[in-house]
Amino acid sequence: MAEVINMPRLSDTMEEGTVAAWLKKVGDKIEEGDILAEIETDKATMEFESFHEGTLLHIGVEEGQTTKVDELLAIIGEEGEDISGLLNGSTDTKEESSDDSSKVEVETATDSEVSEIPDGVIVVTMPRLSDTMEEGTVATWLKKIGDEVEEGDILAEIETDKATMEFESFQSGTLLHVGLEEGESAKVDALLAIIGPAGTDVSSIAKNFSIGGTDKKEEPKKEEVKKESPKASEPKKTEVKASPSPSVSTTDSGGRVYASPLAKKMAEEKGINLSQVSGTGENGRIVKRDIENFTPSAQGTTVGKFVPMGQEDFDEVPNSNMRKAIAKNLAKSKFTAPHYYLNVEFDMDNAIAFRAQYNSIPDTKISFNDMIVKACALALKQHPQVNSQWFDDRMQLNNHVHIGVAVAVPDGLVVPVVKFANEQSLTQIGAAVKEYAGKARNKKLTLDEMEGSTFTISNLGMFGIESFTSIINQPNSAIMSVGAIVSKPVVKEGQVVPGNTMKLTMACDHRTVDGATGAQFLQTLKGYIENPVTMLV
Repeated sequence: MAEVINMPRLSDTMEEGTVAAWLKKVGDKIEEGDILAEIETDKATMEFESFHEGTLLHIGVEEGQTTKVDELLAIIGEEGEDISGLLNGSTDTKEESSDDSSKVEVETATDSEVSEIPDGVIVVTMPRLSDTMEEGTVATWLKKIGDEVEEGDILAEIETDKATMEFESFQSGTLLHVGLEEGESAKVDALLAIIGPAGTDVSSIAKNFSIGGTDKKEEPKKEEVKKESPKASEPKKTEVKASPSPSVSTTDSGGRVYASPLAKKMAEEKGINLSQVSGTGENGRIVKRDIENFTPSAQGTTVGKFVPMGQEDFDEVPNSNMRKAIAKNLAKSKFTAPHYYLNVEFDMDNAIAFRAQYNSIPDTKISFNDMIVKACALALKQHPQVNSQWFDDRMQLNNHVHIGVAVAVPDGLVVPVVKFANEQSLTQIGAAVKEYAGKARNKKLTLDEMEGSTFTISNLGMFGIESFTSIINQPNSAIMSVGAIVSKPVVKEGQVVPGNTMKLTMACDHRTVDGATGAQFLQTLKGYIENPVTMLV
């Protein structure tokens, strides 16, 4: 059966989208995960991935044209399938395939006809807040049932595969029903809430809501208990679940922190990691006084879980949306891009002296990582082949340089992007990286701050790691792994003398970056890092 693809909502403020480029044409075979088109939103130009398989039968919006969210974008189905009914609007398929809240499918014991919902009632579904989002988790409801909702009010904070984002209401009325409790997850387009006139009975709509005949709402996972015959030293399984209570940690198994908006803002301003704060508010929520009274010594000492001798034991932690996305994207990169690795070791004596002198300027402090970001950006400008992207029929050589900087967070890894890094000073790069790292830890990075990278840097030197390899952050063609600066004897002008070196490993996509091309880039990079004053010219 043909599937109607509507213009997706790729950002929380997007109201219409423009097709920048179609990457498939009518008649092409489509696999799940294929990139259908590049769509320009109010924030960025983003790739739109297909969640269906079949043949592209119809394109509803040509390149350069603009249409509203939820309007017909394309139709995918079986080759030769008749879609005239869909194009003429003679069926309700389009309505069942979109977020259009004018009708929902209501099934009863006696029939399954499409019924009009009451006047003024709006069904709000789980939005697609990123181009790769497949499901979302309600982190916090900022409105409760019975509250009046105005257009523009923030209904909830929703955790996607990339960040926790505020979800704005585009309707006015009374919040009549909440489809997901805090901490629960559901697929995109599942029932999130119902808004309408106060006192309206929406119980039947909430109970029977489905899209395309398939219930989207996911039931909360229940603890599994397996009964088996007794065995010696049987492993004891514990499922980690969120259970906030006063004066205990308010971070759940997915790394989500329960805190008031004011507490989050205060923590961000003070550089406090909310996962280290104990909440004393309602249901263990972190509130203003918890931030004001927080001291590092209150963190306590982390000790391992007590397990009796001779007894096997393990905990199970449900995969967060971010962890699922990391697994999917890295596996795709590793098995689609032919990786190879180039290893170098640079003399860091001049870099150490340069940094010490630079930081002697009042109110100035840069890190070695800031220097590497700047050096890579300048070298990439001279080697666009490394600053490229692979497509099946072409390579895109980027003349702008956006450096992604990998930042570790409790859920895994995020990559905020320093835009036009080659044009920024070392101080500007340092300030941007510091700001993004703080936002990443508090899940406050926006989509715009995580999109558009042309090259990525991952640094584990601060953990004492001397060298390592990374998986390419697609659609980039390369990623730089930065190790620690090591003091050791080195040979200079035929003499063994004390020195400082740093190892770097660049993973390259062989489809776009040949070995000689990568080597030439590293030679240019060597000149900047070993003689950092040249970065100021």
